[in-house]
Amino acid sequence: MPIALEGSCRCGGVRFTFDSHTPHPYQRCYCSICRKTAGGGGYAINIMGTAASLAVTGRPAIYRATLRADDGSCETSSGQRHFCPACASALWLADPSWPDLIHPFASAIDTPLPLPPSSTHLMLLYKPAWVVPQIAEGDAVFDEYPLESIEDWHRSRGLWVD
Repeated sequence: MPIALEGSCRCGGVRFTFDSHTPHPYQRCYCSICRKTAGGGGYAINIMGTAASLAVTGRPAIYRATLRADDGSCETSSGQRHFCPACASALWLADPSWPDLIHPFASAIDTPLPLPPSSTHLMLLYKPAWVVPQIAEGDAVFDEYPLESIEDWHRSRGLWVD
């Protein structure tokens, strides 16, 4: 059975609960979107939850980032980044490409989360020069996205919560 997690913004105007099979906050994303909207230390950490279990009090706002291609063209991301309109705390990401999932920012979770056995550092190609990743022995590093999903990472380590 998945575990119930609770989260909130800094001012308490938005609170949310959801169920998660994958509660270990192991992915550190250094992309400019995560870093600038939710980052601390130059990265943001997402976990994963079941979208059907999401219950929200308060009214979050939604931000959809602009993605710039190498050729200079732009498109709007399908990812919907939910945040508090009063205090601007980043809360969770939802994307119609994965309608069954939400990706809360670990920084918004109030329930104690388990310590992951290792971290995955992704999108390192986009980190600023001032960021020195804290890469420990056993951590995985990727210039862009890893092939292993959040579910697969948890399952392969015996950390999937049934």
